[in-house]
Amino acid sequence: MSARKVVLIPGDGIGPEIAEATKNVIAASGAKIEWVIRAAGVSAIEKHREVLPEVTLEAIREHKIALKGPCTTPIGEGFSSVNVELRKKLDLYAAVRPVRSIEGVKTRFSDVNIVIVRENTEGLYSGVENTVSPGVVMSMKVATERSCERIARWAFEYATRRDRKKVTVFHKANIMKITDGLFIKKSREASEQYPDIEYEEYIIDAGCMRLVQDPVRFDILLLENLYGDVMSDLCAGLVGGLGVVPGANIGDEYSVFEAVHGSAPDIAGLEIANPLALIMSAVMMLRYLADSEGREDMRVAADKIKTAYNIALSNGDATRDLGGSLKTADFARVLIQNILKI
Repeated sequence: MSARKVVLIPGDGIGPEIAEATKNVIAASGAKIEWVIRAAGVSAIEKHREVLPEVTLEAIREHKIALKGPCTTPIGEGFSSVNVELRKKLDLYAAVRPVRSIEGVKTRFSDVNIVIVRENTEGLYSGVENTVSPGVVMSMKVATERSCERIARWAFEYATRRDRKKVTVFHKANIMKITDGLFIKKSREASEQYPDIEYEEYIIDAGCMRLVQDPVRFDILLLENLYGDVMSDLCAGLVGGLGVVPGANIGDEYSVFEAVHGSAPDIAGLEIANPLALIMSAVMMLRYLADSEGREDMRVAADKIKTAYNIALSNGDATRDLGGSLKTADFARVLIQNILKI
């Protein structure tokens, strides 16, 4: 089978190091990927004078899929967030964050297995703000029937494909009766089309309490944009932090898979960064290609990589942030050795 072209955005800070490690692991898995390298973040400014160059967007539009390392957006210099611009310009309306406990990564809980599905294009995250009068500012929460309906439908479709049993909506419709009210209205309507999947709702403050008391009771969390952003990081904390969770931004036409942690410029070049989150995101990407394009070779490769890092972590083979002593490239080499034994 021919190689699949995928756009790779190495990013900033530790991004190039973990991107190189990820490329090496994917190559060892047997997945036939041809990388199309493009820039974003501060690394793109010198050459393109913008953090998200049009050539990068054009490449994603052409090849439909990208793997992205962490990108830095300069603060206070008039640049828009790379992530927000990607979501808006490519209509990546579903942010997906699987969060699961991993053997070898010790946390308070040991059997967490949650997927956060976050609406990615509106809500308070739309950034619609203005000054009403001197000393008075306003931020507008935007909700549309179209966006609420499609993210709800997407969550239930995902649950069906992944054999998940329950979708839970966190909301604040008791206060924001119109905006959050529309979100749960469309979620309820979607649930009626999937009678085999349990549906429940929690006001978000009560839901947060239940989540930290017993995260095992949750399966898929469906949330509007701002709540989803907060809950994604909270749930990552249940399993060891942002360094052990993957992420994806998915639309009807394009998909961008990414490490959701920062670019950590303070440790760039020291070869101590953990590439696991980007490797896990690459596994998500390979499974996506298998499901959407019938590439079973990608599924086989994804299974090999997942098995390889599960073995590594259970054996204590990890980078410093997870209690190990391996450098970035060494961790990748351990995974490659494990893959070759599978």
